[in-house]
Amino acid sequence: MNVSNSKQQLFDRWAPFYDFWVPSLLYQATHRRLLEYVELPEAPNVLDISCGTGRLLNRLAAAYPRLQGTGLDFSAAMLRQARCANHHRPRLIFVQGQAAPLRFTDQQFDAVFNTFSFLHYLEPQRVLTEMYRILRPGGTFYWVDPTTDTSTGVGYVPVSPHGIRVYSPEMRQQMGTQAGFRHVKHRYLLGKNLLSIFVKV
Repeated sequence: MNVSNSKQQLFDRWAPFYDFWVPSLLYQATHRRLLEYVELPEAPNVLDISCGTGRLLNRLAAAYPRLQGTGLDFSAAMLRQARCANHHRPRLIFVQGQAAPLRFTDQQFDAVFNTFSFLHYLEPQRVLTEMYRILRPGGTFYWVDPTTDTSTGVGYVPVSPHGIRVYSPEMRQQMGTQAGFRHVKHRYLLGKNLLSIFVKV
């Protein structure tokens, strides 16, 4: 069994209880803080990569009545939870797939969100390149994850199959720039949960 399948099975098992675990409650509190920094056009088309149970997209749809949103996740069980909790049909849809390659057309979205998920990716630079491809010129990428202050710029935590990786603010900026983005700002939301905002130039 490969690493992706192992992680997918792990999240499938977590899905029925995910929204009630302490980490998930912290994620939801962080999402509320994130919305303070989100700037979208009046009728945006947005993508939430690794959307889990869809909580962030529901918050965005409530804040932007003309928003169209797509949630993408590799876990079928997470998507079942997201669809059951979808309060904004048909403006929100949830589809199964991987973060790279993304099965969307070039310049399809006004904004891409990725919260508490980038740390799982085995090919992070490839994911960033795909995000850049599907964003329209001037589109925004919102990246939220814990950060690190390690001298290497990358912290490794041996939890879940193949562990997770967290990136320093400087490393995030370097990775985003390499993918073609312009870095806009970093903002700490809760504790060491860092929001990094990038724009497609």
